[in-house]
Amino acid sequence: MRHCFTNFNLAPDKAALSRINDSLNTVQEMRKMRTREAEDSLRKLARQHATLSSQHREVISNHDSGKHANEIVALDTRKFKIAKQASELEVESERLDSELERLRMRLVDLDEQGVEGDEVARRAREADDPTILRLWLYRSLGIALEQDEAGNYNKATISNTKKGDVHVVNIDPKFPRWFYADYFWQTMQG
Repeated sequence: MRHCFTNFNLAPDKAALSRINDSLNTVQEMRKMRTREAEDSLRKLARQHATLSSQHREVISNHDSGKHANEIVALDTRKFKIAKQASELEVESERLDSELERLRMRLVDLDEQGVEGDEVARRAREADDPTILRLWLYRSLGIALEQDEAGNYNKATISNTKKGDVHVVNIDPKFPRWFYADYFWQTMQG
């Protein structure tokens, strides 16, 4: 059993989930940052527009119509540039939203697969590994085993569904295995 548990390598799966979570957080932060930047830009552009509008009114009252027409053209050009930038920011925001949704769907898929991978891969591993089959048998009987840092089983949790109670047993290597097997069986029988 110790050999089986040493072969479990959960670190890459945990690292992948951590990277996905970090990517999701990064995408969310980037989206918030870009939204804030767009809002700041829009506020700045609105202030500039208000300033230019007041300047434009001043120019109209003080200058001739030819000069005024040229300034209107310049302001219209600037306005269209601003509108184009706002449109580009909106498209980028929609792209980031779709990317975020895709990453959320991927995260849900990974959560459903669990640490051990998808159902097909897990069953293939379980069919070939006698330790996993033993652990599956123990779990189906309501026994959950816990390992210490050295890989030895040091604690068992036994659930009795008939009585609705749970027993926690500390496993001491001084006692033989048959002692614990009898104790587990008696506890399950109730």
